[in-house]
Amino acid sequence: MRQTSLTRKTAETDVSVEINLDGTGTYDNQTGVGFFDHMLDQLARHSLIDMKVRATGDLHIDDHHTVEDVGITLGQALAKALGDKRGIRRYGACLLPMDDALVRTALDLSARPYLVWQVDLPTAKIGTFDTELVREFFQAFATQGGITLHVDMLHGLNSHHIVEAAFKSVARALREAVEVDQRKSGDIPSTKGAL
Repeated sequence: MRQTSLTRKTAETDVSVEINLDGTGTYDNQTGVGFFDHMLDQLARHSLIDMKVRATGDLHIDDHHTVEDVGITLGQALAKALGDKRGIRRYGACLLPMDDALVRTALDLSARPYLVWQVDLPTAKIGTFDTELVREFFQAFATQGGITLHVDMLHGLNSHHIVEAAFKSVARALREAVEVDQRKSGDIPSTKGAL
């Protein structure tokens, strides 16, 4: 029940996503953007959400449309797989160290999208990847997934370490939030009765 597949086609990209919220973190991600694939692998592995992403895009221009549209499609797939969110924990948080980097994430699957991004990356690129696209991905993911998402870098010197810590931290917080709460598995986690 908590799995879905979704496709998004535009004049700039063609993206397909398959996710299973009750998986083991298996992944098969191919977007044509090597560093981004590595980050998507981290997102799947540490959230325990099985994930398969295929994307082709106008990489001859740059990676922007591909990264953003994968974020859009993944967010939509997450929202669809969660359904009415009955029984989930809803909230998640993680303080994640990676060498010099320390990143804190807190999120709420609230259906009220909002991104607070306090991550200062020291370089404009990681290899050929534009580091400003990390925020673009999470903005699209949070907006389409209906996530209130706060990501704060507390320490960091190396851009690769900081970005990887951010993806892993979001993944661990997401794992906690999407899990079924056995004490309230039949209830929607809100006094409003809906999310």
